[in-house]
Amino acid sequence: MAEKRTVARPYAQAVFALAQEQGELQSWSTMITLLGEAASDPQLAALLENLEQDSTKMVELLQSICGDAMVESGANMLKLLAENGRLPLLPEIAELFEEERAEVEKSVQANVVSATALSDAQQQQIIDALTKRLGKEVTLSNQVDDSLIGGAIIYAGDMVIDGSVANRLEKLTHSLVH
Repeated sequence: MAEKRTVARPYAQAVFALAQEQGELQSWSTMITLLGEAASDPQLAALLENLEQDSTKMVELLQSICGDAMVESGANMLKLLAENGRLPLLPEIAELFEEERAEVEKSVQANVVSATALSDAQQQQIIDALTKRLGKEVTLSNQVDDSLIGGAIIYAGDMVIDGSVANRLEKLTHSLVH
């Protein structure tokens, strides 16, 4: 079977185009993110994967999860996904939607995994450097992973910058062994 992202891409592009046409990118983003997170839950994911489930009930369940965040034409999207057996793709559709949105809005979400928590000044230095390099507005989040020993790994879109001490030690070990 084709990779989930590949199958989800046309749906995400169609939803994005509709949201852009309606001028409701933020509303759609909120709704699709909520749906993606809900469909990522293992119990709900199992329900969505079960072909014997009534698709109408699944759509109603997802609509109730969204509550007030449900966009008017979002119900039609859910019905279409249900008819085509694509409700399990909601997490991928949400991810691809957000990538499209970030591209249009010239922004990128970057994640820094560091050995210790970064100060505000360090975070600002990283934001400034990434903004200059990527030419986009950067939103930064920081996670701490003490197994890195020191340094950090930066994830921004498809780019990965690994400046961790653990990575350098691994490269050194590899070069000594080979």
